[in-house]
Amino acid sequence: MPDGFSAGDTAFVLISAALVMLMTPGLAFFYGGMVRAKSTLNMLAMSFLSLGIVSVLWVLYGYSLSFGSDSFAGLIGDLDHLGMRGLGLNELTGTIPVTAFALLQLMFAVIAPALISGAVADRARFAAWGLFIALWVTAVYFPVAHWVFFFDGGHGGWLGDRNGVIDFAGGTAVHINAGVAGLALCLVLGKRIGFKKDPMRPHSLPLVMLGSGLLWFGWFGFNAGSALAANGVAAMAMVNTQVATGAALVGWLVYERFRHGAFTTLGAASGAVAGLVAITPACGSVSPLGAVAIGLVAGAVCCAAVSLKYRWGFDDSLDVVGVHAVGGAVGSLLVGLFATGGVGQGVKGLFYGGGLGQLGKQAMGVAAVAAYSFVLSWLLARAVDRLVGFRVAGEVEVAGIDQAEHAESAYDFSAVGAGLARALPGSAAAAAGPAVKPAAGVVEESVAGAAGMAGKSAAPKAVEEPDAPKPAPKATPKAAPKAAPKPAEKKTEVDAR
Repeated sequence: MPDGFSAGDTAFVLISAALVMLMTPGLAFFYGGMVRAKSTLNMLAMSFLSLGIVSVLWVLYGYSLSFGSDSFAGLIGDLDHLGMRGLGLNELTGTIPVTAFALLQLMFAVIAPALISGAVADRARFAAWGLFIALWVTAVYFPVAHWVFFFDGGHGGWLGDRNGVIDFAGGTAVHINAGVAGLALCLVLGKRIGFKKDPMRPHSLPLVMLGSGLLWFGWFGFNAGSALAANGVAAMAMVNTQVATGAALVGWLVYERFRHGAFTTLGAASGAVAGLVAITPACGSVSPLGAVAIGLVAGAVCCAAVSLKYRWGFDDSLDVVGVHAVGGAVGSLLVGLFATGGVGQGVKGLFYGGGLGQLGKQAMGVAAVAAYSFVLSWLLARAVDRLVGFRVAGEVEVAGIDQAEHAESAYDFSAVGAGLARALPGSAAAAAGPAVKPAAGVVEESVAGAAGMAGKSAAPKAVEEPDAPKPAPKATPKAAPKAAPKPAEKKTEVDAR
Protein backbone atom coordinates (compact mmCIF):
# COMPACT_ATOMS: atom_id res chain seq x y z
CA MET A 1 0.00 0.00 0.00
CA PRO A 2 1.17 3.58 -0.62
CA ASP A 3 2.59 5.92 2.00
CA GLY A 4 -0.07 7.44 4.23
CA PHE A 5 -2.31 4.38 4.19
CA SER A 6 -3.90 3.50 7.55
CA ALA A 7 -5.30 0.02 8.06
CA GLY A 8 -7.15 1.16 11.18
CA ASP A 9 -8.84 4.07 9.43
CA THR A 10 -9.76 1.84 6.49
CA ALA A 11 -11.32 -0.79 8.74
CA PHE A 12 -13.27 1.93 10.57
CA VAL A 13 -14.69 3.38 7.35
CA LEU A 14 -15.61 -0.03 5.95
CA ILE A 15 -17.46 -0.91 9.16
CA SER A 16 -19.17 2.49 9.05
CA ALA A 17 -20.31 1.79 5.49
CA ALA A 18 -21.84 -1.50 6.63
CA LEU A 19 -23.65 0.28 9.47
CA VAL A 20 -25.05 2.87 7.07
CA MET A 21 -26.23 0.09 4.74
CA LEU A 22 -28.16 -1.39 7.71
CA MET A 23 -30.01 1.90 8.06
CA THR A 24 -32.01 1.29 4.88
CA PRO A 25 -33.57 -1.99 6.09
CA GLY A 26 -34.06 -0.25 9.45
CA LEU A 27 -35.91 2.53 7.66
CA ALA A 28 -38.00 -0.10 5.87
CA PHE A 29 -39.11 -1.55 9.23
CA PHE A 30 -39.72 1.94 10.64
CA TYR A 31 -41.93 2.93 7.72
CA GLY A 32 -43.44 -0.56 7.38
CA GLY A 33 -44.80 -0.47 10.92
CA MET A 34 -46.25 3.02 10.48
CA VAL A 35 -48.51 2.14 7.54
CA ARG A 36 -51.69 0.07 7.64
CA ALA A 37 -51.32 -3.70 7.37
CA LYS A 38 -52.46 -3.80 3.75
CA SER A 39 -49.48 -1.64 2.64
CA THR A 40 -46.68 -3.17 4.72
CA LEU A 41 -44.86 -5.12 2.01
CA ASN A 42 -45.01 -2.25 -0.45
CA MET A 43 -43.41 0.04 2.09
CA LEU A 44 -40.61 -2.44 2.78
CA ALA A 45 -40.03 -3.01 -0.93
CA MET A 46 -39.79 0.69 -1.73
CA SER A 47 -36.74 1.01 0.52
CA PHE A 48 -35.14 -2.18 -0.72
CA LEU A 49 -35.58 -1.10 -4.33
CA SER A 50 -33.37 1.89 -3.60
CA LEU A 51 -30.58 -0.48 -2.53
CA GLY A 52 -30.71 -2.10 -5.94
CA ILE A 53 -31.13 0.84 -8.31
CA VAL A 54 -28.79 3.33 -6.64
CA SER A 55 -26.00 0.78 -6.22
CA VAL A 56 -25.92 0.16 -9.97
CA LEU A 57 -26.17 3.82 -10.95
CA TRP A 58 -23.43 4.75 -8.48
CA VAL A 59 -20.95 2.52 -10.29
CA LEU A 60 -22.07 3.61 -13.76
CA TYR A 61 -21.87 7.38 -13.25
CA GLY A 62 -23.04 8.43 -9.76
CA TYR A 63 -19.63 8.48 -8.12
CA SER A 64 -18.15 10.43 -11.02
CA LEU A 65 -20.88 13.09 -11.00
CA SER A 66 -20.65 13.44 -7.22
CA PHE A 67 -16.90 13.23 -6.59
CA GLY A 68 -15.23 13.63 -9.96
CA SER A 69 -13.18 16.77 -10.55
CA ASP A 70 -15.41 19.81 -10.81
CA SER A 71 -16.58 20.48 -14.34
CA PHE A 72 -18.47 23.75 -13.91
CA ALA A 73 -18.65 26.31 -11.08
CA GLY A 74 -18.84 23.74 -8.29
CA LEU A 75 -22.13 22.36 -9.59
CA ILE A 76 -21.31 18.90 -10.94
CA GLY A 77 -18.42 16.50 -11.29
CA ASP A 78 -16.87 15.34 -14.55
CA LEU A 79 -17.20 11.96 -16.25
CA ASP A 80 -13.63 10.78 -15.74
CA HIS A 81 -14.70 8.03 -13.34
CA LEU A 82 -17.53 6.45 -15.33
CA GLY A 83 -17.79 2.83 -14.28
CA MET A 84 -15.55 3.84 -11.33
CA ARG A 85 -12.67 3.94 -13.77
CA GLY A 86 -9.37 5.03 -12.26
CA LEU A 87 -10.20 3.99 -8.69
CA GLY A 88 -7.26 1.66 -8.22
CA LEU A 89 -6.07 -0.19 -5.15
CA ASN A 90 -3.37 2.38 -4.44
CA GLU A 91 -5.51 5.52 -4.77
CA LEU A 92 -6.08 7.19 -1.41
CA THR A 93 -8.54 9.68 0.01
CA GLY A 94 -6.74 10.89 3.10
CA THR A 95 -5.51 7.70 4.75
CA ILE A 96 -8.04 5.28 3.23
CA PRO A 97 -8.47 3.75 -0.23
CA VAL A 98 -10.74 5.82 -2.43
CA THR A 99 -12.90 2.71 -2.94
CA ALA A 100 -13.66 2.65 0.80
CA PHE A 101 -14.70 6.29 0.61
CA ALA A 102 -16.83 5.56 -2.46
CA LEU A 103 -18.55 2.69 -0.66
CA LEU A 104 -19.47 4.86 2.32
CA GLN A 105 -20.84 7.59 0.07
CA LEU A 106 -22.83 5.00 -1.90
CA MET A 107 -24.71 4.09 1.27
CA PHE A 108 -25.57 7.76 1.78
CA ALA A 109 -26.93 7.88 -1.77
CA VAL A 110 -29.00 4.73 -1.21
CA ILE A 111 -30.88 5.94 1.84
CA ALA A 112 -31.74 9.41 0.45
CA PRO A 113 -34.48 8.29 -1.98
CA ALA A 114 -35.63 5.62 0.46
CA LEU A 115 -36.43 8.42 2.92
CA ILE A 116 -38.71 10.05 0.34
CA SER A 117 -40.91 6.95 0.06
CA GLY A 118 -42.62 7.63 3.38
CA ALA A 119 -44.26 10.76 1.99
CA VAL A 120 -46.23 8.79 -0.62
CA ALA A 121 -47.02 5.63 1.32
CA ASP A 122 -50.17 3.68 0.35
CA ARG A 123 -50.61 5.14 -3.14
CA ALA A 124 -47.54 4.99 -5.42
CA ARG A 125 -47.12 2.43 -8.21
CA PHE A 126 -43.99 0.37 -7.64
CA ALA A 127 -42.66 0.56 -11.21
CA ALA A 128 -43.19 4.33 -11.27
CA TRP A 129 -41.37 4.61 -7.95
CA GLY A 130 -38.38 2.74 -9.37
CA LEU A 131 -38.24 5.09 -12.36
CA PHE A 132 -38.44 8.10 -10.05
CA ILE A 133 -35.54 6.80 -7.93
CA ALA A 134 -33.31 6.56 -11.00
CA LEU A 135 -34.24 10.02 -12.24
CA TRP A 136 -34.05 11.67 -8.84
CA VAL A 137 -30.61 10.47 -7.80
CA THR A 138 -29.28 11.43 -11.23
CA ALA A 139 -30.73 14.92 -11.44
CA VAL A 140 -30.95 15.86 -7.76
CA TYR A 141 -28.89 13.79 -5.33
CA PHE A 142 -25.64 13.43 -7.30
CA PRO A 143 -25.34 17.18 -8.05
CA VAL A 144 -26.22 18.20 -4.47
CA ALA A 145 -23.70 15.71 -3.06
CA HIS A 146 -21.08 17.43 -5.24
CA TRP A 147 -22.14 20.85 -3.92
CA VAL A 148 -21.83 19.80 -0.28
CA PHE A 149 -19.31 16.96 0.03
CA PHE A 150 -16.70 17.49 -2.69
CA PHE A 151 -13.64 19.37 -1.44
CA ASP A 152 -10.73 20.32 -3.68
CA GLY A 153 -8.82 23.19 -2.09
CA GLY A 154 -11.42 25.83 -2.87
CA HIS A 155 -12.21 24.40 -6.31
CA GLY A 156 -14.77 21.84 -5.20
CA GLY A 157 -18.51 22.04 -4.52
CA TRP A 158 -19.97 25.54 -4.43
CA LEU A 159 -21.66 25.18 -1.05
CA GLY A 160 -19.18 23.27 1.10
CA ASP A 161 -15.78 24.02 -0.41
CA ARG A 162 -16.29 27.44 -2.00
CA ASN A 163 -18.72 29.10 0.41
CA GLY A 164 -18.01 27.40 3.72
CA VAL A 165 -21.39 25.83 4.45
CA ILE A 166 -20.84 23.24 7.19
CA ASP A 167 -22.58 19.89 6.74
CA PHE A 168 -20.54 17.20 8.44
CA ALA A 169 -22.60 14.18 7.41
CA GLY A 170 -25.59 15.15 5.25
CA GLY A 171 -28.14 17.41 6.91
CA THR A 172 -28.60 19.32 3.66
CA ALA A 173 -27.49 16.80 1.02
CA VAL A 174 -29.50 13.89 2.45
CA HIS A 175 -32.23 15.04 4.83
CA ILE A 176 -33.36 18.45 3.59
CA ASN A 177 -32.96 17.14 0.06
CA ALA A 178 -35.13 14.08 0.69
CA GLY A 179 -37.63 15.83 2.94
CA VAL A 180 -38.39 18.61 0.45
CA ALA A 181 -38.57 16.06 -2.38
CA GLY A 182 -41.14 14.20 -0.29
CA LEU A 183 -43.22 17.38 -0.10
CA ALA A 184 -43.08 17.76 -3.89
CA LEU A 185 -44.15 14.14 -4.42
CA CYS A 186 -47.09 14.20 -2.04
CA LEU A 187 -48.34 17.35 -3.77
CA VAL A 188 -48.11 15.68 -7.20
CA LEU A 189 -49.74 12.41 -6.11
CA GLY A 190 -52.41 14.06 -3.96
CA LYS A 191 -54.01 12.93 -0.73
CA ARG A 192 -54.82 9.38 0.26
CA ILE A 193 -58.43 8.30 0.11
CA GLY A 194 -59.90 9.07 3.52
CA PHE A 195 -57.20 11.55 4.57
CA LYS A 196 -58.42 13.53 7.62
CA LYS A 197 -61.58 11.38 7.65
CA ASP A 198 -60.57 7.79 8.35
CA PRO A 199 -58.09 6.75 11.06
CA MET A 200 -54.75 5.78 9.52
CA ARG A 201 -52.90 4.51 12.55
CA PRO A 202 -49.65 2.49 12.50
CA HIS A 203 -50.48 -1.18 12.31
CA SER A 204 -47.36 -2.35 14.23
CA LEU A 205 -45.66 -0.11 16.77
CA PRO A 206 -43.18 -2.89 17.66
CA LEU A 207 -41.95 -2.74 14.04
CA VAL A 208 -41.64 1.04 14.33
CA MET A 209 -39.56 0.73 17.50
CA LEU A 210 -37.37 -1.97 15.94
CA GLY A 211 -36.79 0.20 12.89
CA SER A 212 -35.89 3.28 14.92
CA GLY A 213 -33.45 1.21 16.97
CA LEU A 214 -31.72 -0.05 13.83
CA LEU A 215 -31.57 3.50 12.49
CA TRP A 216 -30.05 4.74 15.75
CA PHE A 217 -27.43 1.97 15.65
CA GLY A 218 -26.56 2.51 11.99
CA TRP A 219 -26.40 6.29 12.41
CA PHE A 220 -23.15 5.96 14.36
CA GLY A 221 -21.58 4.85 11.10
CA PHE A 222 -23.37 7.63 9.23
CA ASN A 223 -22.01 10.41 11.44
CA ALA A 224 -18.79 9.12 12.96
CA GLY A 225 -17.80 7.45 9.70
CA SER A 226 -17.90 10.83 7.98
CA ALA A 227 -14.67 11.72 9.80
CA LEU A 228 -13.04 9.17 7.45
CA ALA A 229 -10.62 8.20 10.20
CA ALA A 230 -10.69 6.53 13.61
CA ASN A 231 -9.75 9.67 15.51
CA GLY A 232 -10.98 12.20 18.05
CA VAL A 233 -13.35 13.87 15.61
CA ALA A 234 -15.06 10.54 14.95
CA ALA A 235 -15.32 9.89 18.68
CA MET A 236 -16.84 13.32 19.32
CA ALA A 237 -19.26 12.86 16.42
CA MET A 238 -20.42 9.57 17.93
CA VAL A 239 -20.87 11.09 21.40
CA ASN A 240 -22.83 14.00 19.93
CA THR A 241 -25.00 11.61 17.95
CA GLN A 242 -25.95 9.69 21.07
CA VAL A 243 -26.70 12.62 23.37
CA ALA A 244 -28.56 14.68 20.75
CA THR A 245 -30.78 11.71 19.91
CA GLY A 246 -31.58 11.10 23.56
CA ALA A 247 -32.36 14.78 24.09
CA ALA A 248 -34.63 14.89 21.05
CA LEU A 249 -36.53 11.84 22.26
CA VAL A 250 -37.15 13.59 25.57
CA GLY A 251 -38.02 16.88 23.87
CA TRP A 252 -40.59 15.21 21.61
CA LEU A 253 -42.22 13.30 24.46
CA VAL A 254 -42.46 16.38 26.70
CA TYR A 255 -44.02 18.46 23.93
CA GLU A 256 -46.36 15.58 23.07
CA ARG A 257 -47.43 15.19 26.69
CA PHE A 258 -48.34 18.87 27.07
CA ARG A 259 -49.87 19.16 23.61
CA HIS A 260 -51.73 15.84 23.32
CA GLY A 261 -51.81 14.45 26.84
CA ALA A 262 -49.79 11.24 26.46
CA PHE A 263 -46.29 9.82 26.04
CA THR A 264 -46.52 7.56 22.99
CA THR A 265 -44.09 4.95 21.70
CA LEU A 266 -44.55 6.38 18.21
CA GLY A 267 -43.49 9.74 19.62
CA ALA A 268 -40.42 8.24 21.24
CA ALA A 269 -39.35 6.59 17.97
CA SER A 270 -40.07 9.71 15.92
CA GLY A 271 -38.26 11.94 18.41
CA ALA A 272 -35.17 9.76 18.22
CA VAL A 273 -35.13 9.97 14.42
CA ALA A 274 -35.62 13.74 14.57
CA GLY A 275 -32.58 14.03 16.83
CA LEU A 276 -30.49 11.85 14.54
CA VAL A 277 -31.44 14.04 11.59
CA ALA A 278 -30.72 17.32 13.37
CA ILE A 279 -27.31 16.35 14.71
CA THR A 280 -26.13 15.01 11.34
CA PRO A 281 -24.85 18.32 9.94
CA ALA A 282 -23.57 19.50 13.33
CA CYS A 283 -21.97 16.44 14.95
CA GLY A 284 -18.43 17.41 13.90
CA SER A 285 -18.74 21.06 14.92
CA VAL A 286 -20.41 21.26 18.34
CA SER A 287 -19.70 20.20 21.92
CA PRO A 288 -21.81 17.59 23.72
CA LEU A 289 -23.70 20.38 25.49
CA GLY A 290 -24.42 21.97 22.14
CA ALA A 291 -25.60 18.59 20.87
CA VAL A 292 -28.03 18.30 23.79
CA ALA A 293 -29.43 21.74 22.98
CA ILE A 294 -29.82 20.86 19.29
CA GLY A 295 -31.60 17.63 20.21
CA LEU A 296 -34.06 19.29 22.59
CA VAL A 297 -34.93 21.99 20.06
CA ALA A 298 -35.27 19.50 17.21
CA GLY A 299 -37.50 17.15 19.22
CA ALA A 300 -39.98 19.87 20.12
CA VAL A 301 -39.93 21.67 16.76
CA CYS A 302 -40.34 18.48 14.71
CA CYS A 303 -43.18 17.30 16.95
CA ALA A 304 -44.96 20.56 16.24
CA ALA A 305 -44.11 20.43 12.54
CA VAL A 306 -45.67 17.04 11.82
CA SER A 307 -49.14 18.44 12.49
CA LEU A 308 -48.78 21.13 9.82
CA LYS A 309 -49.93 18.71 7.13
CA TYR A 310 -53.42 18.76 8.62
CA ARG A 311 -53.49 22.54 8.77
CA TRP A 312 -52.00 23.13 5.32
CA GLY A 313 -53.68 20.18 3.58
CA PHE A 314 -50.79 18.13 2.18
CA ASP A 315 -50.75 14.39 2.84
CA ASP A 316 -47.20 13.59 3.97
CA SER A 317 -48.10 10.04 4.96
CA LEU A 318 -45.24 9.23 7.37
CA ASP A 319 -44.02 12.73 8.30
CA VAL A 320 -40.99 12.89 6.04
CA VAL A 321 -41.34 16.67 5.74
CA GLY A 322 -41.85 17.31 9.44
CA VAL A 323 -38.95 15.11 10.57
CA HIS A 324 -36.37 15.17 7.78
CA ALA A 325 -36.84 18.53 6.06
CA VAL A 326 -37.54 20.43 9.28
CA GLY A 327 -35.05 18.46 11.38
CA GLY A 328 -32.31 18.88 8.79
CA ALA A 329 -32.97 22.61 8.60
CA VAL A 330 -32.94 22.99 12.40
CA GLY A 331 -29.62 21.17 12.74
CA SER A 332 -28.01 23.01 9.83
CA LEU A 333 -29.02 26.43 11.13
CA LEU A 334 -28.01 25.72 14.71
CA VAL A 335 -24.45 25.02 13.53
CA GLY A 336 -24.28 28.79 13.08
CA LEU A 337 -25.00 29.20 16.79
CA PHE A 338 -23.26 26.26 18.50
CA ALA A 339 -20.13 25.60 16.41
CA THR A 340 -17.20 25.72 18.84
CA GLY A 341 -14.35 26.04 16.36
CA GLY A 342 -12.49 23.29 18.19
CA VAL A 343 -13.98 20.00 17.00
CA GLY A 344 -13.88 19.13 13.30
CA GLN A 345 -13.96 22.63 11.82
CA GLY A 346 -12.26 25.80 12.90
CA VAL A 347 -15.35 27.97 12.39
CA LYS A 348 -17.10 29.45 15.44
CA GLY A 349 -20.81 30.07 15.76
CA LEU A 350 -22.58 33.07 17.23
CA PHE A 351 -22.57 31.74 20.81
CA TYR A 352 -18.80 31.23 20.66
CA GLY A 353 -17.90 34.65 19.35
CA GLY A 354 -18.11 33.95 15.65
CA GLY A 355 -20.79 36.50 14.78
CA LEU A 356 -23.63 35.99 12.34
CA GLY A 357 -21.52 35.13 9.31
CA GLN A 358 -21.69 31.35 9.63
CA LEU A 359 -25.40 31.44 10.42
CA GLY A 360 -25.95 33.30 7.16
CA LYS A 361 -23.94 30.72 5.24
CA GLN A 362 -25.95 27.91 6.81
CA ALA A 363 -29.20 29.61 5.87
CA MET A 364 -27.97 29.98 2.29
CA GLY A 365 -27.16 26.26 2.13
CA VAL A 366 -30.57 25.27 3.51
CA ALA A 367 -32.42 27.55 1.08
CA ALA A 368 -30.39 26.52 -1.98
CA VAL A 369 -30.79 22.78 -1.45
CA ALA A 370 -34.48 23.09 -0.53
CA ALA A 371 -35.33 25.20 -3.58
CA TYR A 372 -33.39 23.05 -6.03
CA SER A 373 -34.76 19.79 -4.62
CA PHE A 374 -38.38 20.96 -4.59
CA VAL A 375 -38.40 22.28 -8.16
CA LEU A 376 -36.56 19.33 -9.72
CA SER A 377 -38.45 16.72 -7.68
CA TRP A 378 -41.82 18.24 -8.64
CA LEU A 379 -40.88 18.29 -12.33
CA LEU A 380 -39.59 14.71 -12.23
CA ALA A 381 -42.69 13.46 -10.42
CA ARG A 382 -44.94 15.16 -12.96
CA ALA A 383 -42.93 13.62 -15.81
CA VAL A 384 -43.18 10.13 -14.32
CA ASP A 385 -46.91 10.60 -13.76
CA ARG A 386 -47.43 11.65 -17.38
CA LEU A 387 -45.23 8.87 -18.73
CA VAL A 388 -46.36 5.79 -16.80
CA GLY A 389 -48.83 6.98 -14.16
CA PHE A 390 -47.53 7.43 -10.62
CA ARG A 391 -50.60 6.68 -8.50
CA VAL A 392 -52.48 3.40 -8.15
CA ALA A 393 -56.18 3.18 -8.92
CA GLY A 394 -58.59 4.13 -6.15
CA GLU A 395 -59.94 0.62 -5.69
CA VAL A 396 -56.39 -0.73 -5.35
CA GLU A 397 -55.59 1.84 -2.69
CA VAL A 398 -58.70 0.94 -0.69
CA ALA A 399 -58.28 -2.83 -1.02
CA GLY A 400 -54.56 -2.76 -0.29
CA ILE A 401 -51.55 -2.04 -2.46
CA ASP A 402 -49.65 -5.17 -1.40
CA GLN A 403 -51.84 -7.59 -3.35
CA ALA A 404 -52.11 -5.41 -6.44
CA GLU A 405 -48.42 -4.52 -6.76
CA HIS A 406 -46.70 -7.56 -5.23
CA ALA A 407 -49.29 -10.39 -5.21
CA GLU A 408 -48.44 -10.97 -1.55
CA SER A 409 -49.65 -10.05 1.91
CA ALA A 410 -47.54 -9.30 4.96
CA TYR A 411 -49.85 -11.32 7.19
CA ASP A 412 -51.96 -14.43 6.57
CA PHE A 413 -55.33 -13.93 8.23
CA SER A 414 -57.16 -16.75 6.44
CA ALA A 415 -56.77 -19.32 9.22
CA VAL A 416 -57.75 -16.78 11.87
CA GLY A 417 -60.75 -15.67 9.83
CA ALA A 418 -61.94 -19.22 9.29
CA GLY A 419 -61.70 -20.01 12.98
CA LEU A 420 -63.59 -16.92 14.00
CA ALA A 421 -66.24 -17.50 11.35
CA ARG A 422 -67.24 -20.70 13.09
CA ALA A 423 -68.10 -18.68 16.15
CA LEU A 424 -70.49 -16.32 14.35
CA PRO A 425 -74.08 -16.52 15.55
CA GLY A 426 -76.22 -18.16 12.87
CA SER A 427 -73.40 -20.12 11.24
CA ALA A 428 -73.42 -23.88 10.86
CA ALA A 429 -70.43 -24.21 13.14
CA ALA A 430 -72.14 -22.10 15.78
CA ALA A 431 -75.27 -24.25 15.55
CA ALA A 432 -73.15 -27.32 16.22
CA GLY A 433 -71.82 -25.68 19.36
CA PRO A 434 -68.30 -24.24 19.40
CA ALA A 435 -65.85 -25.57 21.94
CA VAL A 436 -65.03 -22.07 23.17
CA LYS A 437 -67.57 -19.30 23.19
CA PRO A 438 -66.06 -15.99 22.03
CA ALA A 439 -66.46 -12.85 24.07
CA ALA A 440 -69.52 -10.81 23.17
CA GLY A 441 -68.89 -7.94 20.80
CA VAL A 442 -65.46 -9.18 19.72
CA VAL A 443 -66.28 -11.67 16.98
CA GLU A 444 -67.77 -9.26 14.48
CA GLU A 445 -64.90 -6.76 14.73
CA SER A 446 -62.23 -9.46 14.59
CA VAL A 447 -63.65 -11.24 11.58
CA ALA A 448 -64.34 -8.05 9.67
CA GLY A 449 -60.84 -6.70 10.26
CA ALA A 450 -58.93 -9.93 9.82
CA ALA A 451 -60.85 -11.31 6.90
CA GLY A 452 -61.05 -7.88 5.27
CA MET A 453 -57.26 -7.62 5.22
CA ALA A 454 -57.02 -11.04 3.65
CA GLY A 455 -59.30 -9.87 0.85
CA LYS A 456 -62.26 -12.04 1.93
CA SER A 457 -65.22 -11.50 4.21
CA ALA A 458 -65.99 -14.34 6.55
CA ALA A 459 -69.22 -12.80 7.81
CA PRO A 460 -71.33 -13.00 4.61
CA LYS A 461 -70.13 -16.56 4.05
CA ALA A 462 -71.41 -17.57 7.46
CA VAL A 463 -74.81 -16.04 6.74
CA GLU A 464 -75.11 -17.93 3.47
CA GLU A 465 -74.40 -21.39 4.96
CA PRO A 466 -77.08 -23.80 3.64
CA ASP A 467 -77.59 -25.46 7.01
CA ALA A 468 -78.10 -22.21 8.90
CA PRO A 469 -81.48 -21.98 10.68
CA LYS A 470 -84.03 -19.84 8.84
CA PRO A 471 -86.42 -17.44 10.58
CA ALA A 472 -90.16 -18.13 10.59
CA PRO A 473 -91.78 -16.15 7.78
CA LYS A 474 -94.73 -14.89 9.86
CA ALA A 475 -92.69 -13.63 12.80
CA THR A 476 -89.95 -11.83 10.92
CA PRO A 477 -90.82 -11.86 7.22
CA LYS A 478 -87.98 -9.57 6.10
CA ALA A 479 -85.47 -9.83 8.91
CA ALA A 480 -82.99 -12.13 7.20
CA PRO A 481 -82.50 -10.05 4.00
CA LYS A 482 -81.98 -6.90 6.06
CA ALA A 483 -79.49 -8.49 8.45
CA ALA A 484 -77.29 -10.10 5.81
CA PRO A 485 -75.54 -6.99 4.43
CA LYS A 486 -74.48 -5.68 7.85
CA PRO A 487 -71.22 -7.67 8.22
CA ALA A 488 -70.20 -6.67 4.67
CA GLU A 489 -70.69 -3.01 5.49
CA LYS A 490 -68.60 -3.40 8.62
CA LYS A 491 -65.89 -5.14 6.65
CA THR A 492 -65.72 -2.39 4.04
CA GLU A 493 -65.33 0.29 6.70
CA VAL A 494 -62.55 -1.50 8.57
CA ASP A 495 -60.78 -2.54 5.39
CA ALA A 496 -60.70 1.03 4.11
CA ARG A 497 -58.89 2.09 7.24
